[in-house]
Amino acid sequence: MNNKYSTRGAFTLIELLIVVSIIAIVASVVFVSLDPLTRFRDSRDAKRWVDISAILSAVKIDQVDNGGMYMSSVANMTPGEVYMLVDGTPSSPNCVTANSFCDVPVTTGSSVSDHCLDASELVTQGYLGTVPVSPKGNYAWTKNITGYTIEKSSTGILTVRACESENAAEIKASR
Repeated sequence: MNNKYSTRGAFTLIELLIVVSIIAIVASVVFVSLDPLTRFRDSRDAKRWVDISAILSAVKIDQVDNGGMYMSSVANMTPGEVYMLVDGTPSSPNCVTANSFCDVPVTTGSSVSDHCLDASELVTQGYLGTVPVSPKGNYAWTKNITGYTIEKSSTGILTVRACESENAAEIKASR
């Protein structure tokens, strides 16, 4: 007796289940090894590095273009104090609101505008397209609290920092 199905060469249900199981195991190993959460954190940190570099370069190019003088908001900074960069005149909330999310907190002040540094002049003069806002990590940064801080030393060296870093110890640049 010849069965017409015996010579057909079809896969059995067990063989299909084994192949699907192997593909699922390989896919899960690849997914875990790629670790998408870490890749997203690295991506946000990379954007922060680019942003602080752009801010620092814009301030320094403005300084060179103005014969060595900083723009007024930077020139009026108190050396050694940390200021939050904002786009325009700060409004509520206060610039120190997100200090618990900052690696290096903004120096505390008594009013809403204390220790806020308006960086919109860099945009109006053409040194920046827009004032960068840090990508959302643990805090929802806005143009009123950008997630980037600036500090001027007594010797005039500027340090720009990202408030939060996810996979790096600290994101900062100085010139």
